[in-house]
Amino acid sequence: MTFATSDQLLVVIDPIARRMDGESVRIAKDVLSAGAARTKVCLPEDPEEFARVLARRGSRRPVVIGDDHALVRTVSLLHRQRELAGCALSVVPVGSAVSLARSLGVPVGAVAAARAVLEGTERRLDLLVDESDGVVLGSLRIPPVLAREASAADSESRAGAGPGADSGPDSGASARPWLRTCQSLVRTLVPARPLRPAQSVPGPAGPSRLRIEVDGEILVDLDQPVEAVSVTPDGSGTAAVEVRPVSVGAEASPLLARGRLVTVSGADFRYRADAAVSGPVRRRTWTVWEEAWRLTLPR
Repeated sequence: MTFATSDQLLVVIDPIARRMDGESVRIAKDVLSAGAARTKVCLPEDPEEFARVLARRGSRRPVVIGDDHALVRTVSLLHRQRELAGCALSVVPVGSAVSLARSLGVPVGAVAAARAVLEGTERRLDLLVDESDGVVLGSLRIPPVLAREASAADSESRAGAGPGADSGPDSGASARPWLRTCQSLVRTLVPARPLRPAQSVPGPAGPSRLRIEVDGEILVDLDQPVEAVSVTPDGSGTAAVEVRPVSVGAEASPLLARGRLVTVSGADFRYRADAAVSGPVRRRTWTVWEEAWRLTLPR
């Protein structure tokens, strides 16, 4: 196998990839270093350093070794700097979350992905961009809402309280064994109080009620509950929108549409975009940016 030697590469290794699979990182780095004319390897320790390294890349072609989160972070940074269109990006997927990279056509093996960086070809891909400059590379999905979302902050504060949360002047059970015995006896005699509703395990609630507009035309309105929504760039400058209405009896057929502008509004909703969950929001609009970024893929 003959490697290209004309490229100058900036290899940015995500810290999570280094911790999770150092061997795959080493293999990818060795293949890239052997095949490129010049390779600069950077080991940022946090997102801020990651951004600084990327901003100082100069004429080098950036190669990210990391998972889907690292890939999305890189595209987001370049997009916000308005340098995405002029930058050919490469990625070697390493980590547990690499389904996005795979769906885009990137090999997931360290050797195959590194060889694709050296020998592959650039392909222009569409991007979904929302009004807050958030990007979606693959697809976004809106799942059913939950009946009651447990408060993470409350859970953490309860867990953080721990056994010593009541360590006031009258809580000397640890120092007085007879007091601990009495407390244990009282707990066995007094029936436990039922959990309050707020402490119950959240479960699926009724379906989402959302208004979904595609290029200004209403596809679904608030009076028609839906089970799921997906929006995916289709590679032709538009997004494929699929809405699954709630079925009564026989399974309802999905509603399909294509357009450049997709707006979802209604009650607070969360959505999964690529590798992350965002929200809650009451309204969000995504616009298809045609051929907005370049990714190196196998020939």
